[in-house]
Amino acid sequence: MAVLLAGVLMGLGGTIAMDLWAEILARGFGQTRPNWGNVGRWAAQVPKGKLFHHSIEDVPPVPGETGVGWALHYGVGILYGVIWAFLAGPGWLEAPGFVSVWLFALVTIAAGWFLLQPGMGLGWAASATPAPWKVRALGLVAHTVFGLGMYSVALWL
Repeated sequence: MAVLLAGVLMGLGGTIAMDLWAEILARGFGQTRPNWGNVGRWAAQVPKGKLFHHSIEDVPPVPGETGVGWALHYGVGILYGVIWAFLAGPGWLEAPGFVSVWLFALVTIAAGWFLLQPGMGLGWAASATPAPWKVRALGLVAHTVFGLGMYSVALWL
């Protein structure tokens, strides 16, 4: 039970850190904030059997899509924290190391690159966006921040 709770808290902490990073980028550098409404719109289509779209913007809005997107964002972050806690085990939780959790956090970007982004019509690893390498780099930095957040919570625990 302690490993599960640690995982939930680490995933929550990592996701909060990622959101704070997005806010810093938005306020300090004019970077566009993530559109969790579009993520919610995409998620609402999955149970209908529609996983990939030409453009999620072409899909009619669904009620509560922004809330659904935020819930999915935090749910996935918490799930990643729980997965990491069980993979790493109690020994890591007693003496956390950054490199392993950072590498795990970087691997989690695969879901965005190969499921979410193509699902929303952005192409594999954002290949259909105007600046795919910028999107990829920002994603890797955001997932590094996610890893830092998880590591920080693990140290606190």
